Amino acid sequence: MRSYPKSEAILAHNRRYIPGGVVSVNRSVSPQIVFTRAEGAVLWDAEGNTYIDYHAAFAPHFLGHNDEDVNAAVEQVLQDHASLFGAGTTELEGELAELICTNIPWIESVQFLNTGSEATAAALRVARAITGRDHVITMQGGYNGWHNDVAGNLMTPLAQLGPRVSPGEYPFHPISAGIPEAHKALVHSVNYNDLDSVRWVCERYPVAALLTEPILQNIGIVKPLPGYLEGLRRLADEFGFLLLFDEVKTGFRHAFGGYAAVSGVRPDLAVYGKAIANGYPMAALGGKREYMDYFVHPDAAKRALLAGTYNAHPVPTAAAIATVKKLLDEDGEVYRQTEAMGARMEKGLLEVIARKGVKATVARQGSAFCIYFMDHAPVDWHDLAGNHDFAFDDAFRRRLLERGVYFFPLATKQCSISYAHTVEQVAKTLEAVESCL
Repeated sequence: MRSYPKSEAILAHNRRYIPGGVVSVNRSVSPQIVFTRAEGAVLWDAEGNTYIDYHAAFAPHFLGHNDEDVNAAVEQVLQDHASLFGAGTTELEGELAELICTNIPWIESVQFLNTGSEATAAALRVARAITGRDHVITMQGGYNGWHNDVAGNLMTPLAQLGPRVSPGEYPFHPISAGIPEAHKALVHSVNYNDLDSVRWVCERYPVAALLTEPILQNIGIVKPLPGYLEGLRRLADEFGFLLLFDEVKTGFRHAFGGYAAVSGVRPDLAVYGKAIANGYPMAALGGKREYMDYFVHPDAAKRALLAGTYNAHPVPTAAAIATVKKLLDEDGEVYRQTEAMGARMEKGLLEVIARKGVKATVARQGSAFCIYFMDHAPVDWHDLAGNHDFAFDDAFRRRLLERGVYFFPLATKQCSISYAHTVEQVAKTLEAVESCL
């Protein structure tokens, strides 16, 4: 087994000054490898080992690490002496807004933030302002950020969560201390792909919004069953709540308009992040103008506050413009190539699984995939938690590190292929998978 003495020394140093040694607890996994360099689809660690990267920093590097066009745009904006002016608007943010609004039909108006968590918090706030209601619905097993409304019911053990309930909801199981009990009472978690439970909640509470990833991608690739997203749209119209799509992971990776473009189901508001700026800190919240205008509502009592000193900082904004323009290339090269690479990976993985006789399957959407060690693709958290071999998955991912392939070393985490991945790298990955299985 590989050892990582340099990584361990860096982590020990950082623990003296940073709680746990890392600035985001989601990055704290075993082994805690310290990476020092990245290029295209390759990572280098402090020991000098190289890895084919399928983590992509939780998926933002859709074009690959240090994409030349994105880097050139950032270098140019620095040479132009752009700065964070902190007053008024800028041409850059207007250019990015126009690119998004003119190319995504259901986005009539857009605002920019720094992180997906900020954007989902703003989406829920404005939904409450619009509807005058307080309650929200979220998905068991979904991840929508770290703030109070969504910091619960992530990967709750079934022993704690209890058996499947339908129709009905699950108690708020926080993933953080410090959430007031009164606040938890406003959040209702249901299983994904369960329309009856959404109706059950709406019949009992004044629901302002339902917030969901259109595909659950924090627990791999859990897709909507036929008619599920369409059913959410109908329920939103029937009960008067806003349908919010968290496309922080799915947005721009699966299509320029996110999974909404793939499914044909239009949300009232959508949140984008990660792939929008290829690794630079940028998120977007957009939707119907009548809803977005609540951020500047003439009646102060109805106005939802959205503010942020670093919103649309010129560096990530320039990176986002360059990324978006590359994704909008008229011949669709990025999406065509990543889809082909994803299909190649899926086909190869299924062939390896069949040869090795392992109980497993592959779920994929475009460039994102996950191997599940169960006999079918899961439809919700209960299905996944009750059938997936988590211990095998963890061991498998650790073995891959020995072969120079970086799947995030935590069971069920999504793998992401970038535009920078090559056929040769996919072939090498498949060889490593077969050896490790």
